[in-house]
Amino acid sequence: MEYNWQLPNWENFVYDDTIIDSLCIEFAFETGEVKGLVDSLSTIIKQETILQFMISEAIKTSEIEGEFFSRQDIMSSIKKNLGIGDSFDQIRDKSAQGIAKLMVTVRNSFSEKLTESQIIQWHFILMEYSKHINPGKYRTGSEPMQIISGTYGKEIVHFEAPPSNQVPFEMKKFIEWFNDFKVKPIDIKKALIKTSISHLYFESIHPFEDGNGRIGRAIAEKCLSESLNRPVLMSISSTIEQNKKKYYQALKQAQRSKEITDWIFYFSTLILESQKSAKQTVLFTLNKSKFIDQFKDKMNERQTKAVLKMFENGITGFQGGMTANKYVSITKTSRATATRDLQDLTDKNILTPRGEGRSRSYNLNFSTDSILKE
Repeated sequence: MEYNWQLPNWENFVYDDTIIDSLCIEFAFETGEVKGLVDSLSTIIKQETILQFMISEAIKTSEIEGEFFSRQDIMSSIKKNLGIGDSFDQIRDKSAQGIAKLMVTVRNSFSEKLTESQIIQWHFILMEYSKHINPGKYRTGSEPMQIISGTYGKEIVHFEAPPSNQVPFEMKKFIEWFNDFKVKPIDIKKALIKTSISHLYFESIHPFEDGNGRIGRAIAEKCLSESLNRPVLMSISSTIEQNKKKYYQALKQAQRSKEITDWIFYFSTLILESQKSAKQTVLFTLNKSKFIDQFKDKMNERQTKAVLKMFENGITGFQGGMTANKYVSITKTSRATATRDLQDLTDKNILTPRGEGRSRSYNLNFSTDSILKE
């Protein structure tokens, strides 16, 4: 099997850019609409919106690699790195601090020229608390770096990266390619093409022992933000995670040739879908603010705390709904008080009940579509 990096001048990828002509028009509309929505937000709501995107990206880019962090740990870590709030909840999983700090660092440095030391620093941040990986170090050793699946003895090799001793040379070429590929902020097509290639190019080098996927997606975010001359508001990883099999299949096919038209179309479509999803997240945050303003004078301190907790999971909702037991745990009150408070919230149309008896739960009487009707 021959891979892209084994071909002469493999960084000179070949593609037909007309394949994304119509997609560029749609993306320009979507990204412009999201920017307009965000620009109209108050400072506080804008901060909340940005936070939601960063939380989603941190959680989903980790889940793609089989790492699962609590939303609370990620949110506390990001807030701490952004300096939001006066106090921070205890972070139980230190690894959550790494991915959270990476999200903040990438966003804050989007306009800086990409350097090899910057990528190495990102890896150090990501893997600082790892017990098995040397953070900020390229992989070494003579063993091949392979992407495989299947059971022991029946492994299927999907890709083999360049030998470890070739990595420093390949990374220098990658940095040179990245910075030589100039994009004007109004050139949507070039922005999408450069972002698509930058992710594929980096993943094909696979320079680290672990963390390549997360760093590669961070590079894609940095590339798109730099190209558009503003930090993008979307979670590419959330879209990838919805169909990981398709992502890995597209990557596998692209890594076997210099001809990458199909990859350009796939990854550009992925970015477009991510931007469309971002609009729903912005609308969610707007509606959340309106919802809280509408009912804040109708809730006591315990009820407000519980409702805000229900909003923490963002657009995906509060898993399993609110229950009396959860209410007791969140507000540190008695079950009798919890039952009265939940009934009161139902009577005021703040919550809607579901089920009966011990299986009864409550959802917010809230729709992300309602803001569009006003």
